[in-house]
Formats: sequence, structure tokens, C-alpha cells
Amino acid sequence: MRGAFGPGESTLTPLKRGIGAGNPIVYQSLGVCSALAVSNQLDKALVMSASLMFVATLSCTFISLLRHWTPRRVRMITQMLVIATLVILVDLYLRSHWITMRDALGPYVELIITNCLIMGRCEAYASREGPLKSALDGLGSAAGYGLILCAVALVREPMGNGTLLGHAIFPEGFMPARMVAMAPGAFLTMGLVVWVVRGLWPKVEAETVPITR
Repeated sequence: MRGAFGPGESTLTPLKRGIGAGNPIVYQSLGVCSALAVSNQLDKALVMSASLMFVATLSCTFISLLRHWTPRRVRMITQMLVIATLVILVDLYLRSHWITMRDALGPYVELIITNCLIMGRCEAYASREGPLKSALDGLGSAAGYGLILCAVALVREPMGNGTLLGHAIFPEGFMPARMVAMAPGAFLTMGLVVWVVRGLWPKVEAETVPITR
């Protein structure tokens, strides 16, 4: 298996691709479940995005540093162990410093461990490239995820709850569209955001090189 970016790329290419042509939600449909679940409020989306960026960046860095000493037969287990350790650190931090947010996010903090975005970048890129590029690759992919997640939340929270970051932004008498804050609204809003992005940048997808064996 080979990473999606070639050996001749510049140092910042992984970061740019993760946000743009390699965006995990828009062009690869990775991490969609958690994106739908926590995008009904912007503060939850921001915290989830920051958590994923922390885990993805450090996971890819550590996997890259260990790539020469990790036997091929245990590389997936090693990746899971690294990711799980970092997720536990995030969970412990939220529990000790922001328990209300931790409760609001529910099980989706722990489920970062199984997020295919992180596993995919560790396996396809970090296990074959140096630590700096791997860190930027993980950061770029997570940042691309976070941008879409926050874009969806910027639609769902005002329309579904009449608030933004928990503060009312509409005058009295505004009737929120409660369905937007529910699961059907999540699917609809995510689809609209992806449609708009692909409509504005229709040629970006063609730049992505598929992972091949």
C-alpha cells in the first residue's frame, strides 16, 4: 500500500491536501458518523475538531518514529495502541477540566479510537514517511475534518436551536426548525455542505491520487 502523496511532494503538501483535495469528509467520506453526531452545536464541533487534531497529529508522528522498529505483523495493533493512549489523555483532560463538555460529547470522544480517518493516515502515510510530513499529514486531515464539522454546526445550531455557541442570536418569536438539530437534519445539512464544496471546487477531486497496492 502506498500513501496518497508522492515522494516528490513539498513539506507542506500533506497539510494542504488534507484540508483541500484530500478532505476526509468531502472527498473520502471518512469520519462521517461522529461529524453528524456532534455537529448540532458549534462548541461541541470545535472541541471534537481540536481533539481529533491532537490525536491525529501525534498519532501520525509516533507511528512515523516507530516505523523502522515495528514488525509488519503487529503494525495495526501498534497503531491502535498509540491512538488509544492519546484518546485516553484527551478524555481524562475533558473529565478533569470540562466535564460538562465531556458529557455533551458522550461516547464520541472514545470513538475517536476507531475513527478511520486516523487509522487510514497512520497506515497509508505515517508508516512510510518521516515524522514532520506525517505530523502535517495528520494535522491537515484532521483540520479538513474540523472545517466541515464546524461548517455543518454553523448551520445546524442557529437553524435548529436559534443559538450560536449557546447564545440566542434571533429575536423573540423565532421558531427553530427542530428537525435540523435532529439526525435527519444532520444528514441533510452534511449533504448540502458537501454539495456546495464540490460545486465550488469541482476539479479538486480529480487531483486526489487513490491509494493503491
